[in-house]
Amino acid sequence: MTTPVPSALLLWGEDQFLLREEAFRVLGDLRPTEVDAADWRGGELQDLATPSLFGEPRALLITDARSLAKDAVGELAAYLGSPDPGAPLIICCQVAERGKPPAALLKIVEPVGEVRPVQVSRKELEPWLLRRAGDQGLDLAPAAARTLVETLGEDPGALAAALGQLGAAFTGEKITPQTIARQFRGLGEQKVWDLCDRAFGKDLPGAIRSWRSIEEGRDDPLKILGGIASRLRDLMRVRALPERTPPAQVAKAAGLRFDWQARRYQQQARNFSMPDLVRLHHQITEADRALKSGGTGDVIMPVLITAIASGS
Repeated sequence: MTTPVPSALLLWGEDQFLLREEAFRVLGDLRPTEVDAADWRGGELQDLATPSLFGEPRALLITDARSLAKDAVGELAAYLGSPDPGAPLIICCQVAERGKPPAALLKIVEPVGEVRPVQVSRKELEPWLLRRAGDQGLDLAPAAARTLVETLGEDPGALAAALGQLGAAFTGEKITPQTIARQFRGLGEQKVWDLCDRAFGKDLPGAIRSWRSIEEGRDDPLKILGGIASRLRDLMRVRALPERTPPAQVAKAAGLRFDWQARRYQQQARNFSMPDLVRLHHQITEADRALKSGGTGDVIMPVLITAIASGS
């Protein structure tokens, strides 16, 4: 029996990939109109409030809900005063570690809909990978799940993509730690991607924790700094594009491989003005000079990471 989709559903959690995946799981075969909150112009709810001439099902998916302006929240409140039960509204709200969704959203959704957390904690990542692998018919050994997290970091989107790659490359085979090592040899830099995601996502505790994990592996601080500099250059290219540029065009213009990567970089770029990014470029240059002059990574890198993640 198909579970009915709530007329209004607020999904919140720390990872945008998990939020969007849960939204589409809830919607099933229903394809929504998708709107990034930062691109809200007003009137986006009109299709939900107005009956369709042809009776086709309708749904609206709002991502990055923390970027909703006060006027947009007012529009949502007016619509949710009498929502259409046959036209689902799903709002995805990414929060910082241990964060909560904005009270204004809770206030308007709770009386008429459902609020649902979407979380996979660090200790749940390996069981999550094993369940996901099983659903895909992939024979993933528990030790291999651990190796995958250790190799690629804690980003659920990257881990999910890795499972897809393993399934295509090793159909019908048991995936062992040795398989992971062969397939992803040289990709330990994904830990640096995780650090960048957290730092440029303004998740300071997560960024420092990610740095400590890298530091324990005794990686060269200059290599880590190079990864941060590369991400900054990508974000500067993304930030220079018009706000409403579709992710596929962003990926092409910025030289990114995936649309989901473009969406993530768009969200991260919005955390900074172009002058902010230029200032961070100068700080990275200074950090590079300090490291090459004998400075130690355990002092220089936390200062830089804090400057990025806190905006200070």
